[in-house]
Amino acid sequence: MVSCLATGVYCLSRMRSCRGAAREAAGGEALMGFGMAAMAVPAAVLSPPPWHWAVYAAVFGAAGLRALWTLRAGPGGGHHHPVHHLVSCLAMVHMAAAMSGPAGGHTAHLSAAPAGPPLLTAVLLVYFAGYALRAGTLLVPAPAAGTAGPAAPFAASDRAGRPEVAVACRLSMALAMLAMLLAL
Repeated sequence: MVSCLATGVYCLSRMRSCRGAAREAAGGEALMGFGMAAMAVPAAVLSPPPWHWAVYAAVFGAAGLRALWTLRAGPGGGHHHPVHHLVSCLAMVHMAAAMSGPAGGHTAHLSAAPAGPPLLTAVLLVYFAGYALRAGTLLVPAPAAGTAGPAAPFAASDRAGRPEVAVACRLSMALAMLAMLLAL
């Protein structure tokens, strides 16, 4: 929960320094971070009304439609990874629907019955595991040109926008999504 909240705050602050497609991507990631943090609040801390799962589903359904619209625009017409945003929104809608089920709320995590289509949950788990592995490899520094031996740190020109922090945020959210999906 704290990791997702921190990611949301970082992405929100990143929006101020970005323009165009990068700003859209940072905004989508901020929404995802805050939404995941809110969804992960333990029931012992906050007991929201039963209809709040419908609000989550509506917000992330709308965000998914926005990602779909951006995807329709094609390369260069939207942010850097609209497919990932679309899948993330689908996962959030899926979890909200599962949490609003008969077991309801956070007690759905503890119920013995599966909380939604197990196939969709499995597909989402595989997707986010793959995404986390891919994002993790992007954090491994590549050797600078002309150097031998262990991987060199990011070149000075790569640090201008601190892209590794954005990748680390995406990795953090992918891992959080895995944890939330596993809890279903």
